[in-house]
Amino acid sequence: MTLAPSAPTARSALQIGPIALRSPVVLAPMAGVTNVAFRTLCRELELAREGTVSGLYVCEMVTARALVERHPVTMHMTTFAPEESPRSLQLYTVDPANTYAAAKMIVDEDFADHIDMNFGCPVPKVTRRGGGAALPYKRALFGQIVAAAVRATEGTDVPVTVKFRVGIDDDHHTHLDAGRIAAAEGAAAVALHARTASQRYSGTADWSQIAALKDHVTSVPVLGNGDIFDADDALRMMAVTGCDGVVIGRGCLGRPWLFAELSAAFGGRPVKTPPTLGEVARIIRRHGELLAAHFGEDKGMRDIRKHVAWYLHGFPAGADLRRALALVKTLAELDDLLARLDSDVPFPRAAEGPRGRQGSAGSVALPEGWLDDPDDCTVPAAADVMNSGG
Repeated sequence: MTLAPSAPTARSALQIGPIALRSPVVLAPMAGVTNVAFRTLCRELELAREGTVSGLYVCEMVTARALVERHPVTMHMTTFAPEESPRSLQLYTVDPANTYAAAKMIVDEDFADHIDMNFGCPVPKVTRRGGGAALPYKRALFGQIVAAAVRATEGTDVPVTVKFRVGIDDDHHTHLDAGRIAAAEGAAAVALHARTASQRYSGTADWSQIAALKDHVTSVPVLGNGDIFDADDALRMMAVTGCDGVVIGRGCLGRPWLFAELSAAFGGRPVKTPPTLGEVARIIRRHGELLAAHFGEDKGMRDIRKHVAWYLHGFPAGADLRRALALVKTLAELDDLLARLDSDVPFPRAAEGPRGRQGSAGSVALPEGWLDDPDDCTVPAAADVMNSGG
């Protein structure tokens, strides 16, 4: 399919089951990133700049089995701020039984207002056991898993959505079947990362596959994900694919104010000037404070280090200061180091565009015989024995 050029147009609403969003924007769950500290920061910046919180902010992916077993690390990952609404939780799962138990637990104990299910993880340790982006190839099992989550939430206001990739590789596309099956089993929306598992995060997302999925799935909203790094990208994706919303992943790394920009763009309002280095420093400080509150100061400062590298991407900061920030241990030390930045430096063009992991394409690790029978419903062995969700 060839995408015809089209002028971006502003759109400002997305309905996911009973959840009405003011803008069609979803924060993609990212391991080690989208914890309560980061989500709070994104929401605060959108509220400060636009006067409202309009999108959906999804927490880190957690494993259904670990949630049911109440693993302490997993339980901590499901922390939401008191003011978060709607609360969105993403499950990594390979087993209908654990899926049902986890979804029922979420509903019965009021863990969240929305459940997303991840079938897009391309990490080798996940796919080699049949999880993540490998699982939609097993169409019948995939359908059973989605149906289990929907059944567990039946009669409630908690919608279930499903996120997946184009497929395993160019010879094994699964997204059209996955979208059709998910919608048929009761999913309230589907989201497509427009890359195959073999691409991982390399190359360019193929937005034409989002358009194809939108043509194929007409009963529920279709969301697009991949290569959205600014508001223009988001508007353009919706214009050329016809998708109903966008899912933002790597584009917000070191740019938590991106959601404010998207809120403005989809609302037809001018997008404000990006922050100066001084403003970025204050955002880093607030992020560090939130991480310290969530994890404790020691772990919070270890966690802020990777974020600092994203925040300062493209800015003139100096090698010595960058090295010191990469070793920061306390909030007081963070304050001292951030004070050394030139606060008047405007946001540089070098800081725009792709960020985060990219890597290179490669063959997808799969269980032996995985591709032999797409209708095999056997639950992959040990694919959900992990606490972080992969």
